[in-house]
Amino acid sequence: MSALMEVRDLSVGFADARGIFLPADHVNLTIEANQTVGLLGESGCGKSVTLRSLMRMVPYPGEIVGGSLMWNGRDLCTLDRRALTAIRGREISMIFQDPAACLNPVFTVGNQMTETLRVKAGLDRAAARERAIELLSHVGIASARERLSLYPHELSGGMRQRVMIAMAIATRPGLLLADEPTTALDVTIQDQILTLLAELKDETGMAMILVSHDVGVVAQNCDVIAVMYAGQIMESGPASAVVRRPRHPYTRALLAAVPGLDAGRGRAPLNAIPGQPPNLASLPPGCPFQPRCGFRTEACASIAVTLDAALPAHGSACPVVN
Repeated sequence: MSALMEVRDLSVGFADARGIFLPADHVNLTIEANQTVGLLGESGCGKSVTLRSLMRMVPYPGEIVGGSLMWNGRDLCTLDRRALTAIRGREISMIFQDPAACLNPVFTVGNQMTETLRVKAGLDRAAARERAIELLSHVGIASARERLSLYPHELSGGMRQRVMIAMAIATRPGLLLADEPTTALDVTIQDQILTLLAELKDETGMAMILVSHDVGVVAQNCDVIAVMYAGQIMESGPASAVVRRPRHPYTRALLAAVPGLDAGRGRAPLNAIPGQPPNLASLPPGCPFQPRCGFRTEACASIAVTLDAALPAHGSACPVVN
């Protein structure tokens, strides 16, 4: 396999009256062809900001303050707006968390899809319409021709997400960024959407980065898992190794917090992680997880968060528990 994207020491900063805080702090990721990489962690840990930064779409007032994004031999951090626009939606596409917020409510699904195809694929109006029908059918939407005349609010949540997926794969991108694509969907529709994404990935050979706070979703759908906490990668490795043999206390705590079959019957307690995620503007010294960690020592307040080199295929940032 060859690396499609190399993310090296990526840092994203936001400034406010208290100073600059980093929701992505020296993040390193390697994305291979036809590989699914999962970004796992609690809400607010920096997953979505990291994902958006890969297309330089960090919301204002945030900005990339360090690192590189190597894509097919080019550093996306150095490209001008025109060159970057040529890559977005063609070579790299994104499925956002809330399709209802991303689809324009005053235009039909057909108008929005054909505009995307005309701009990004260079098709004329008639060809774009036929391609839109083909794409909707391909992602499992019945009566695709009739659906083109509908407005987003006339579709179910699952159908809106399928429309977003159809638009994202329209140009057969090399990398698909999926930001919690099953949020707010019921479990049956979640499974259908995740199965669809896996089938499309295998069919086209594209790579995918899947952001989720759901351990089960990431474990079942990803080849590699990177566990984030307070904007930093705490553990990274093959999905099976991370789930079966977690090396970092935070990963262990996430897995332990997954409710078992008996939890709802009162037979087994829920193992919640104590405390709250830290304020990114005032992180504790050393390892940011150490105030909540049951394995912490005095040394944890002074260590650097760096994945060890002892097991390069399955790295952990904790020198205490390994």
